Amino acid sequence: MKVLIASTPATGHLNPLLAITHGLIEDGHDVSILTASKLRERVEAGGATFRALPGNADIDPNDLHAIAPELKEMEPGPEWLSVAVQRLFVDRIPAQHEGLQRALREYRPDVIVGDDMIFGVLPMLLGPRANRPPVVLCGTSILHSPRDDGAPHFLGLPHATTQAERDRYALIARDYDRIVNEPCGRRLNEILAKLGVGPLEMVMFDSVSVLADAYLQLTVPSFEFPRKLPPTVHFVGRPPIVPNQAPLPPWADDLDGSRKVVLVTQGTVANHDFGLLVAPTLAALADEKDLLVMVTTGGRPIDTIPGVIPSNARVSRYLPFEWALAKADVFVTNGGYGSVNQAMSYGLPIVSAGLTEDKADVNMRIGWSGVGINLATNQPTQQAVREAVRAVLDQPNHRARAKKMAREFAKYDTRSEILRIINQVVDEQTTPEIPARRSAG
Repeated sequence: MKVLIASTPATGHLNPLLAITHGLIEDGHDVSILTASKLRERVEAGGATFRALPGNADIDPNDLHAIAPELKEMEPGPEWLSVAVQRLFVDRIPAQHEGLQRALREYRPDVIVGDDMIFGVLPMLLGPRANRPPVVLCGTSILHSPRDDGAPHFLGLPHATTQAERDRYALIARDYDRIVNEPCGRRLNEILAKLGVGPLEMVMFDSVSVLADAYLQLTVPSFEFPRKLPPTVHFVGRPPIVPNQAPLPPWADDLDGSRKVVLVTQGTVANHDFGLLVAPTLAALADEKDLLVMVTTGGRPIDTIPGVIPSNARVSRYLPFEWALAKADVFVTNGGYGSVNQAMSYGLPIVSAGLTEDKADVNMRIGWSGVGINLATNQPTQQAVREAVRAVLDQPNHRARAKKMAREFAKYDTRSEILRIINQVVDEQTTPEIPARRSAG
């Protein structure tokens, strides 16, 4: 089987797709990956064929502020989201669509597998079914499906339990529609019209879970609010981890069990300023003699961490994540969806602090599900971090909930389930001939 992987140029979206690629290649399938040129080395290292996104879709995932510099100065909130959605996603659709159509003509895949924010698939999903192979999308972020309580995505609003809360969310949603959904929807439908399809009559982020032939949510049901879901949605467990992606650090033997281990990361996107979470955590725990703090910078130089590195800290640009999670006793994070789910699968209680991208919603789910403490800020104080870390380490409730969540993850054979669903949609739908010339569908 020939599989075209289409990835948003962002590490948090590419990583699980690379792990899925690993499983597909092991299963004997031919895999080609369409993403940004900056990610070529990582794609080819995994054994897949690389294809570059064309034009303005070929962005540098580590320099998103170069695309929308105004975001750097804006506070998190609806106005920030409106700019981010239009500049980073909607405006990339024509070029992403062009890259997909070129890959269909040249590679002729049996199936397309993408992440939940590669919106360049929308023209195909809205166009004639005969002009495309099956499309399987993967939920690498919070579940993109309307909430039963009416709360908008990305604002970090907890699940409503009273009518008063639902009424309040209705007012919030009205303003959110005006500031975010309506301008983004107008811009999106202008683009879709030029491509000969549309209009899309639902929120763009929700559309992918409905329109895809299958939608694989990389988590377990207990980390999502109960709601009625479209039949396309399948929970498949934790985002896969490709093992041995980095060597053991030279200080690996220091994790000898004599001290509790705190794993800290700001991921690979929101790590432009380690003063937000890494530095406050290092300072907060510097005098905690029973703790060893393990930090990964997600590839950035270690000297970009402000302040002094305490004697009880160990820092590396990269870590083999499966090893780090197995060694850790608590996970401190700004809320990357993939790493949070991976930490929960290891039974780790979590301390989170982050409000940008999807992080407000991820971190709200951490508190709501009971697996940890959501500090609900972008830049926590040292005291808040210290108290939260000690709470999840010293009190049993969060640890017990995290262990229960790990048992739920253990019920899923994620690799086998993903391969089963991909094979199923291919078997159920005969792949048609792809037209020789570029079309909107």
